[in-house]
Amino acid sequence: MTVKGTGDAMPVGTTSGTPQVLLGHHLKQLKLPTVLREYDKVARECARDGVDHPRYLLRLVELELIDRERRVVERRIRQARFPAIKSLDTFDFTAIPSLNKMLVLELTRCEFILRRENVIALGNSGTGKSHVALALGLAACQKGFPVAFTTAAALVHQLMEARDERRLLKLQRELQAVKLLVVDELGYVPLSPTGAELLFEVFSQRYERGSTIVTSNLPFEDWTSVLGSERLTGALLDRLTHHVHILTMNGDSYRLKQSAGHRRAIASAAEAERNQANTTNSEIGEISKP
Repeated sequence: MTVKGTGDAMPVGTTSGTPQVLLGHHLKQLKLPTVLREYDKVARECARDGVDHPRYLLRLVELELIDRERRVVERRIRQARFPAIKSLDTFDFTAIPSLNKMLVLELTRCEFILRRENVIALGNSGTGKSHVALALGLAACQKGFPVAFTTAAALVHQLMEARDERRLLKLQRELQAVKLLVVDELGYVPLSPTGAELLFEVFSQRYERGSTIVTSNLPFEDWTSVLGSERLTGALLDRLTHHVHILTMNGDSYRLKQSAGHRRAIASAAEAERNQANTTNSEIGEISKP
């Protein structure tokens, strides 16, 4: 139904009622929360600066697009199920001299995902492998790629549970669909023969279809001790390493260095506090002398 005699047809309700109430209602219906939140403030700014109507509208639309992209990225990050949000801004490359910093920074551009290549980070415990994997996963979310994060043990448990509940095919399709799968801590827990086979199937199904990041505390020659079969290990490595970037991360424990530094800082602060207390007590003693 339209209002007659007004030239262009207009929806009923746009010519009566409080404009702010109607505008708020329409913007909610159109799912434009940023425009709803900002239109009045931006209108005042544009009136003050003499900005015309098209540029006023452009500012509002740009704000909506920026905020919408932010919400989309936040949703990807939630769906990835990262145990923590890590970026390379907080990673100390100097602590791991064996790590190729330029390669890691190149990987944050996420072009390896477009090429369906893999990344394997190898090194002893505490050298920041999970940190780098999380940072690459975060970068992928920010670039617009669906990401899933899990540990090897948790993934195997999830696969076996899905098999028992007859929903394994559904889970496998979901894992195959993500553009980047991050499998952390392969090698920390030995796998059962069934678990190893299910994990192999995941990697096999993703071969040349999606990118996978794997972190492990074991060199390749020791993966048999986790997977329990030389044949299965060889087939898995054949698929993972066909198109791969290998990050060598051997060195002193990154976490132990941080912990030692933290303990030293606490000890230094305590020592300074004791010295200050001793100085204060000495001054009080001098003052109290007759």
